[in-house]
Amino acid sequence: MLWHPMSSPTPPPPSPPERTALSRELADFLIELSIALHKHAMYPEGHALLAPAAAGVARRAEQFLEERPTLSLGVARQQLVIEGVATDPKHPLLAELAGRLHRHHLGAVTFHRGIRGSEVTDVLRTLATEADRTGEPLGLGPPERLRAWEHIRLHSLTYERLELLEEKDAPPAEQGADDGGRARGAHAAQLWLGLARAAMVADATSEDAQAPPAEPATIARAIDAHSKNAAYDQVIVGYLLQIADELKDAGGAEAVSLRRRTSKLVGALQPETLRRLIEMGGDAAQRTKFAIDATHGLAVDAVLEIVRAMADASRKTVSEPLVRMLSKLAAHAEQGTGAARPQADEALREQVKDLLTGWTLDDPNPDPYARALQRMAGTGLGRSRPASDANNDAEPVRLLQTGLEVGVLGPGAWRAVRRLVEGNGVATLVDVLEHAPPGGADVAPVWARVTAPDTVRRLTENDPPDFGTLDRLLPRLSVPAFETLLDALATSESRTTRRGLLDRLARAPREVGAAVVARLGGEHPWFVVRNLLIVLDALPALPDGFSTARFTGHSDARVRREALKLALKAPAERERTLLGALRDPDPRTARLALSTALDNCPSTAVPLIADLSKDARVPSDIRVLAIKVLGRSRHPGALVALLSLADGGTTWRGRAKLPPRSLEVVATVMALAGGWSSDARARAVLAIAAASKDPELRNAADPGESAGRR
Repeated sequence: MLWHPMSSPTPPPPSPPERTALSRELADFLIELSIALHKHAMYPEGHALLAPAAAGVARRAEQFLEERPTLSLGVARQQLVIEGVATDPKHPLLAELAGRLHRHHLGAVTFHRGIRGSEVTDVLRTLATEADRTGEPLGLGPPERLRAWEHIRLHSLTYERLELLEEKDAPPAEQGADDGGRARGAHAAQLWLGLARAAMVADATSEDAQAPPAEPATIARAIDAHSKNAAYDQVIVGYLLQIADELKDAGGAEAVSLRRRTSKLVGALQPETLRRLIEMGGDAAQRTKFAIDATHGLAVDAVLEIVRAMADASRKTVSEPLVRMLSKLAAHAEQGTGAARPQADEALREQVKDLLTGWTLDDPNPDPYARALQRMAGTGLGRSRPASDANNDAEPVRLLQTGLEVGVLGPGAWRAVRRLVEGNGVATLVDVLEHAPPGGADVAPVWARVTAPDTVRRLTENDPPDFGTLDRLLPRLSVPAFETLLDALATSESRTTRRGLLDRLARAPREVGAAVVARLGGEHPWFVVRNLLIVLDALPALPDGFSTARFTGHSDARVRREALKLALKAPAERERTLLGALRDPDPRTARLALSTALDNCPSTAVPLIADLSKDARVPSDIRVLAIKVLGRSRHPGALVALLSLADGGTTWRGRAKLPPRSLEVVATVMALAGGWSSDARARAVLAIAAASKDPELRNAADPGESAGRR
C-alpha cells in the first residue's frame, strides 16, 4: 500500500543547480601552490625564484588559517578536494598539482595554523622530486617522512583507500566501459576521506595523527563533541552536500561502501547536531535539494533521520504517525522478505521526495487516526534467529599449554595443535608458542607445523586474509610457504588482498625469486604478471640470468612499466629499455623513462626525447620533463630541439619572437639558460626572453642564475 502525503499538488522539482565552484580565494591559493611546486621541480636548489614562491604560498595559507585551525586538501588523480568542493579536472595547473601528489600516493595535505615559510620550502622541495624517478612514493615510505614538519602534514593512502581511489588496476575494457562511473566513485570516496579529516580537526596535530578514522561512529562522535563553530560546521556541511550529490548517481562497489558509511554516520549523529548542520546548509531550497539527493543516495534509516532534522530546521511539522509509517516502510526495506524489500525501499523514497517538495500543511491527522497508525507501525517483523553453538576453544589451548609446561608433547597436545589449525585458531596457537615457558618442551616442531604451507594457505583463504597472524609468521616462513602467498596473489579477486600480499612478499628472501621466475614462464592474466614483476623488484637481488625482454614488449602498459623498472637496474639492458620506453604510447611509461634520463641520457635517446618535447598531443607535464632532460644533455641535437621550441616566428617588423607563454616555453628558456647559455643562438633567445613583459620569462632567462642552473 502506498501512502500519499496530504498536501497541495506536487510542484515540478527545481532544475538541478550547477556544481559548487571553489571560491576565488581558494582557487588562487591552489594555483599559487601549483606554480610554486612546478618551480621547485624545474629550478635547482637556491634559485632566486624559489624563496618568493614558497613565501607566497605560506602567506596565502596564513590568511586562511586566521579563521580556522587547519586547511586540508584531498587528493584524487586529476582533482583536489577542498572544503567539500572538487577542482575542475581540466584545469591544467590544478590537474598537474593533483597528479604529482597522487603519484606520491598521498591522500591529503593539511596545513595547520602557525605555518612557517621554511616548512613550505622544505615540503615543496620534497614533493618536487617525481615519485616515478625515485621509485619511492612518499606515501609508501616511512610514516615519519610524512610528519617531518610541525605545521604541515602529508597523509598517505592506505591499501583500503587505494582500492577506493585508484583507477589504474582496472582492465582496459573496464576503464573504457565506465570511466565516468569510476571517476564519480573515486571522487565520492575522496570526499569521505576529506570529511573524516575535517571532522577530526581537533586531533589533527597530534604526533600519531597519520590518517583520519574509518569508522563512521568515531567521526560522528567528533562532530557531536565539537563546540558550535560556524566555520567548522560549514566545512562538514560542504562535504555532506557533495557526498549526497555524488551518491545519487554513482554506482559500483566504491559507491556501495561509501553509501553504507555515510548512512551510518548520519544515523550516529545526535539529533541536535544533525539539525544544526542542516541549518548551516544554505537556504530552504538548498536544504531541500540536499535531502532529496539523500533519498537517492543514502540508506533508508539515514533518510528518516534527515527528514526529522529537516522538519526541525525548517520549522515544519512531521506528524508522529507519519514518521511511524515511514519507519515501518524503512523496516520492510531493510529486513523484509526478498520481494517486499525493493518495493518498500522505492515507496519510502518516493513518499519522502513528495513530502519534501510539497511540504505545505501542518499535521492533518486526528488523534484516533494517529493512534491507529502507531499500532500499525509498531507491528514487528517476524524474524527467526538461528541458534549459535558456542565452541569451547579453551580445551585444546589448555592441553597444549600443559604439554609445553611439562616438557612432553604427546598425542593429546598434537591433537590440540591440529584442532587449533583446522578451527581457525592459528592466532591463538601463535600466542601460546610465543609465551611458551623456557626449559619446557621443544617448540620447533610446533612452529614447523604452524608455518607449513598448508597452514599459511588457511590464513589466506578468507577475504581479507589474516594479515595480522601472517605478519607474525613471516620471519619464520620457508620458501615453499612464501610460494603459498604467490598462489593466493594469483587467485585473489580483491585488490586490497593483492596489495596486502604484495606487501608481505616484499619481505621474502632472495631465494623466492626462482619460484617467481618459474611462474613468469607460463601464461597468466596481465595483473598476475604485473604483480610477479613487482615481487621481483622488491627482492634483495634479481635471480641470475633473468631478462625482462619478454615483458618490456607486453601488450599491457602496466606490465611494461614494471618491467621497465626492473630493466633499468641491469646496466646491460638500460639503454635498450630506455629507448623502448620513450617510444611507448603509455604516458606513465614515458614519464618514468624521462625521469631516469635526467641523470644519464644516452645520445641515442636525444632524438626521441626531442620528438616528445615538440608533440602537442603529449601531456604538458611530460613535455616539460622532456625539455628539462634536453637542457641537461650536451648533445647538439638537444640544442636544436630547444631552439625549435623557442621559435615563435617574427614580428611584423621581422624581429624574432618567442611563442605565446606556456609552461613549455618557460621550461625551454630555463633549459637554454641553464645548459646552453654559452651558445650564441641560445643567448639570442635569452635576450628576447629577458626583454619580455612577462616576469616569468624574464626570470627564466636571468643570466645571473645560469651558473646555478648548469
